[in-house]
Amino acid sequence: MSTLEELRRQALTCTRCPLAAGRTQVVFGVGDPRAELMFVGEGPGREEDLQGEPFVGRSGKLLDTLMRQEMGMDRSQCYITNCVLCRPPGNRDPLPAEIDACRPHLMAKMELLEPRVVVTLGNFATRLLLETTEGIRKLRGRAYPYRSGRLVPTYHPAAALRGGAEVVAEMRADFVRAKRLLEQVRG
Repeated sequence: MSTLEELRRQALTCTRCPLAAGRTQVVFGVGDPRAELMFVGEGPGREEDLQGEPFVGRSGKLLDTLMRQEMGMDRSQCYITNCVLCRPPGNRDPLPAEIDACRPHLMAKMELLEPRVVVTLGNFATRLLLETTEGIRKLRGRAYPYRSGRLVPTYHPAAALRGGAEVVAEMRADFVRAKRLLEQVRG
């Protein structure tokens, strides 16, 4: 793909996996295509499927709050996407075959956007991009070399909503880590 818009148009008609049959719409991604920061989650939920934008429900509100409080940013200053672009039924976890089917879309976005810092939100995005089977609890708390930049794994905001203050505090620390990496990049 030569442009993000071409990739988006291609994704809107994607039928590579069974998730396409149950979607209201493809949730491609949102934000500044020139941003140095990208957030990658697992997949759209009900609200995202209805609105066509990632992280617009309760998890999105927490993501926005943490971005604003810990990074001094809002979603217009980054790019937000997911591993899978269609909502899994009943908000279940995406299956490996579904993640594999959507992987080319995510990798093409990475190529086009060239983010310097990638924050993975949860196990699925972290495992996919770091190519590991390790869980988020073991991986978070540090940054990893990734492409031409760095990757910062953290919890999915939904896990923080369920997990309480300790999980939110760890997410805050991860967001600060990502902010410092961005400052180094801009240096």
